[in-house]
Amino acid sequence: MRRGAGSNPPNPFERLHLEEDAEAVEMMRANDPEWQPPHVKTQFFMDDTQSLITKNDSPDLSFDASLNPYRGCEHGCAYCYARRYHEFLGFSAGLDFESKILVKPRAPELLREEMSRRGWIPQKLAMSGVTDCYQPIERKLEITRGCLAVLAEFRNPVVVITKNFLVTRDVDHLAELARWRAGAVIVSITSLDVELSGLLEPRASSPAMRLRAVRTLADAGVPVGVSLAPVIPGLNDMEMAGILEAARDAGATYATYSVVRLPGSGASVFRDWLQRNVSPEKREAILRRIEAAHGGGLNSSKAFERMRGQGEWALQMNQLFKVLARKMGLDQMRPEVSADGFRRPEGPQMSLPF
Repeated sequence: MRRGAGSNPPNPFERLHLEEDAEAVEMMRANDPEWQPPHVKTQFFMDDTQSLITKNDSPDLSFDASLNPYRGCEHGCAYCYARRYHEFLGFSAGLDFESKILVKPRAPELLREEMSRRGWIPQKLAMSGVTDCYQPIERKLEITRGCLAVLAEFRNPVVVITKNFLVTRDVDHLAELARWRAGAVIVSITSLDVELSGLLEPRASSPAMRLRAVRTLADAGVPVGVSLAPVIPGLNDMEMAGILEAARDAGATYATYSVVRLPGSGASVFRDWLQRNVSPEKREAILRRIEAAHGGGLNSSKAFERMRGQGEWALQMNQLFKVLARKMGLDQMRPEVSADGFRRPEGPQMSLPF
């Protein structure tokens, strides 16, 4: 199984960590050219969280509250800024992030409890504010589908962010939400290059399937847009026009983008990915340009700047995006959803579909 990370970098919050014996690995490969390291199996753990909705006060985000049915992500994107959050759980930002997944089976129940309280103020929620709510295990567990059923029942607005075609499975709930102007979807498309996408995002849907998801949702009346996230200098930045054009042709009505940022141990994971997949000359050029876009480092935590970057390349990307988005009618960067239709259902509770 292809993975985004090649190893487990040390967790800075843990005193002990396992370190691969590089000499032993080289010896195995020398003795057997076809030798492969042991297969890393994906494991799932119960997350018995007692609360679901997370608040944020970041001024550069378009939502104040989000919910994430999963921690960690099977998609295994090499560039994922959320990798470092796994370290807070005692895991590594590397292989652990994509192979040790925490699931929240009570998420729909907790969501219903939260919105049933008289103190709940109807507001836009983001699903996949951190990790993808449609990662592969969702096909079996249907936790995200259960949450959408509750949101549709209450008509509470939600914006779903994903890079998985599986989102089309729940077009019934999404269309119902859209009927009350309470639902929208953002499909993340990083590249139209199948090979590059497969290396960067090894278990996410292919570019063609993501565009097909855009078409399916649009045809069902669900407002759908695309996010070019992240734009990586020297790797996929030249694809901006092609991605926006393909998204428009598929039925997208808005678009946004963000510049790659690599906080904490996520930087070492991406460096390792570059080591394994990109030539030395190109690798160094990519890293230098990322650093230039973040004031000399691989990440910036400053609001707005962290999403758009700074410097010449970042300015060029921003100007190019604005021109292309306006030309293609995709310059509404954020989907509009409303809480005007919110209600607290009376009578028997709706059964959840799992």
